Amino acid sequence: MITFQDIRQNSAVSTYIRAADNVMNALKYTEHGFAHAAIASTMASHILTALGYDDRTCELARIAGHLHDIGNAINRNDHAQSGGAMAFQILTQMGMDPRETALIVTAIGHHDEGSGGPVHPISAALIIADKSDVRRSRVREKADIAIDIHDRVNFAVTDSQLRVLPEEKRIGLSLTIDTRICAVMEYFEIFLSRMMLCRKAAEFLGCRFTLEINGTKLL
Repeated sequence: MITFQDIRQNSAVSTYIRAADNVMNALKYTEHGFAHAAIASTMASHILTALGYDDRTCELARIAGHLHDIGNAINRNDHAQSGGAMAFQILTQMGMDPRETALIVTAIGHHDEGSGGPVHPISAALIIADKSDVRRSRVREKADIAIDIHDRVNFAVTDSQLRVLPEEKRIGLSLTIDTRICAVMEYFEIFLSRMMLCRKAAEFLGCRFTLEINGTKLL
């Protein structure tokens, strides 16, 4: 059985994550490296754990979260699909059960809001975990916040908390945004489609998705 630790310690996987983040850096995108992978993997697993899924399903979600952005090493465009193909090759070579490989590559291939959607619990958890990672530390160059809306919005987020409340059947994202840096409307300019995808993913898991910014409930 291939474990999360096997994946995390695999040198090829680490090389691809590093290469993918180097591409994103060259393109002036926010951080998409080991920190983002760690947050996505931890939160994807946490979501399913909190909702009562079995340990192995939660571990597969963690693996999917760790691998989900490696496709950026090829190209930002269609990175979900290329990442799924790369993960298929890696996991097959490592000897993972094809049924588990299929779950992971499907989740990776469907995590992008441009072409994906929740198709099974691991996929739904990965979507929410990935899209909720908004934080100041993802910004590489503070000087860019004046000209790049993605940098500005991420830098403006001073606190971000994703809560899974199974008793309420709710998954809630709470953000604190410094409106001296960006207006709340700027957040929605770039994140509305992502938040709508999170809502679909939460519904797939039998929950409501809620968004709260600066104490005001918006979704």
